[in-house]
Amino acid sequence: MRADGSPAVKDVVLVGAGHAHVQVLRRFGMRPLPGVRLTLISRELHTPYSGMLPGLIAGHYRFDDAHIDTAPLARFAGARLYGDEVTGLDLARRLVLCRQRPPVPYDILSLDIGSRPNTGAVPGAAEHAIPVKPIDGFLARFEALRARVLAGRSRRVLVVGGGAGGVELLLALEHRLRRDLAATGDDAALGCTLVAGATGLLPAFPRAFRDRFVAVLERRGIALHEGARVAAVEPGAVVLDDGRGRIPADEILWTTEASPAGWLAGTGLALDAQGFVRVDATLRAAGRDDVFAAGDTIAFDPHPLPRSGVYAVRAGPVLADNIRAALTGQRLRPYRPQRDALYIVSTGAKHAIATRNGLTVAGDWVWRWKDWIDRRFMRRFNALPAMPAPPADAPRADAMRCGGCGAKLGATTLARVLGGLAPAPNPDVLVGLDAPDDAAVVETGGPLLAVHTVDHFRAMIDDPWRFGMIAANHALGDIHAMGAKPHTALALATVPFGDEAKVEADLAAMLAGANAVLRASGCALVGGHTGEGAELALGFAVEGRVPRDALMRKGGLVPGDVLVLTKAIGTGVVLAGHMRGLARARWLEATLVAMCVPSGPAAAILAAHGARGMTDVTGFGLIGHLVEMTRASGVGAELVLDRIPVLPGARELAARGVASSLLPQNLRLREAIRDPADAEALPMFPLLFDPQTAGGLLAGVPAERADACVTALCAAGYAEAAVIGTVRPRADGAPPITLRASADAA
Repeated sequence: MRADGSPAVKDVVLVGAGHAHVQVLRRFGMRPLPGVRLTLISRELHTPYSGMLPGLIAGHYRFDDAHIDTAPLARFAGARLYGDEVTGLDLARRLVLCRQRPPVPYDILSLDIGSRPNTGAVPGAAEHAIPVKPIDGFLARFEALRARVLAGRSRRVLVVGGGAGGVELLLALEHRLRRDLAATGDDAALGCTLVAGATGLLPAFPRAFRDRFVAVLERRGIALHEGARVAAVEPGAVVLDDGRGRIPADEILWTTEASPAGWLAGTGLALDAQGFVRVDATLRAAGRDDVFAAGDTIAFDPHPLPRSGVYAVRAGPVLADNIRAALTGQRLRPYRPQRDALYIVSTGAKHAIATRNGLTVAGDWVWRWKDWIDRRFMRRFNALPAMPAPPADAPRADAMRCGGCGAKLGATTLARVLGGLAPAPNPDVLVGLDAPDDAAVVETGGPLLAVHTVDHFRAMIDDPWRFGMIAANHALGDIHAMGAKPHTALALATVPFGDEAKVEADLAAMLAGANAVLRASGCALVGGHTGEGAELALGFAVEGRVPRDALMRKGGLVPGDVLVLTKAIGTGVVLAGHMRGLARARWLEATLVAMCVPSGPAAAILAAHGARGMTDVTGFGLIGHLVEMTRASGVGAELVLDRIPVLPGARELAARGVASSLLPQNLRLREAIRDPADAEALPMFPLLFDPQTAGGLLAGVPAERADACVTALCAAGYAEAAVIGTVRPRADGAPPITLRASADAA
């Protein structure tokens, strides 16, 4: 099912978020094709723009200035976003093979996966040099390099590669490192070297362009070695092949000729001698009518192309048009690269040198010109146009309802309905509707009690595999909160109607994700029910087992205990932000990762450290579930707001007024807070009521064991686990919950 509600008839899978594919997404977002579903599979969720990378290294740009955020872009395009790494293709069955998830089927496939520096041809390069690509990995390595330089452990930086990329990178590095050293008052020498290879510096560019850069290198004191190749890389040096011997270096960066992704060799696609994908003039893979490719990963059959972002950018509109033409049976048009592209290369500072058609110019104004061009390009993807107006009979965008636990009924509505029910009496029911808890508890007559729970909700993301993991993890949370071990589960799955093969693929992916979580917890999936519906949805009825003396309840809090929370809050607001195209990809990814962390190990750690009362924080938010605990325990509680862990982006989105559709009902519980008018002015206030999907456990732990408990939780992978408050005696007639801004607040 596509975002507009129409069934998916054709699947277009884009592998890689390169310069061409981001344009495909934008153009399909501007003009959707009925029945066509796009899926973007990318390891890099914030895809770097190569034109601004040197400026980012030099310190002229922030991370978000120089990266295209794939989450809002995919949302705009109506595309599914899968954060994963592709490892191969099954061309016969039209499947994309991924490192983590099940194979992804396609009708049309497009590759825009870039290239990487070739470190394999030189002994020691892979072990001792830092490749510049993939860029996301390089940025982390650059920060580590920078820290070593500032600490005085590295002072000799060497770049291998005399093309425009290597020159621009070294000048940006040198500018940034000298500026940073000066800011610390460190006047120690910084030595920079460029090894330009056998063909020399900038061999593909005009003589005047090259001479200007030679002059820049000389003025900056950067050593230049030309006319020799690197024969080997050793720890702390490179060895040249012309007898000049070793060139010492503390940091060696590699920007030489590109090499393709290794997995392409096993795909069966037609490749050139170097392993790049051969494409014809229409960017279609040689010999295939269902595979396209663009960018640095291609070998353009009509004539060789430089591996430059300039050509990938120009190929984007042609690629988008030809994918559309292939889907609709129209004629494909050829890609005609420009004969002489404009090249603007910065020199580290806000100064640049440009060349085209043999003309070379330089100056600060050239850098400003480049900056204007680059920012204009980035605005097309990071400042997206308004979404196309929905049909007149479609629900308004501001009336969109959340999925996940944000789709639950409010606590007051639920309480009124359940209060009117009179279940059949059954002496075997130990915990039921008369004294509700996280799960029902039923007598078995043996040493173990049976614990039962059920959860079911609409998908909050358009990735069925990950949604299956989250739904199963969420359903298991109630079992873990009761101190029980999951035993069996029944699934209730709803899949949107559509093409039989696509329905089967989505159901298989969703159940595969869910079953992986259930298996890891020792819970057997024993059956269930499937059906068609308007939206993807999944739920589980889970049965667990617990020894009588190990049963955990909400009502076990004791004054003097501290409150331990195992996960950060904010899933509701981040997912709501994603629905509106406002959540950054890294915020969404952090939220999805958190929702996939199981609570079973955390429950065991909490119990081992003396937890006396426990619940899982889900749809009613942190305050709603804490109110349930205080009511059942007859106590009060004090929360310290600056100790409550919050997911990345949740504060920013809440400050912009983004909220889950369940938040207004959850806010009715503000009456449980002392001085609510004062509390509502606190920036954290809405997040306390934010509905959580697959949220963490909240437990009361003896104060003297709290530090050891949190240490054990962090060691087990719950990095955000924290003591967030204290259990207090309940004052008669007073609201049970007190808020403090910080531990130091009076």
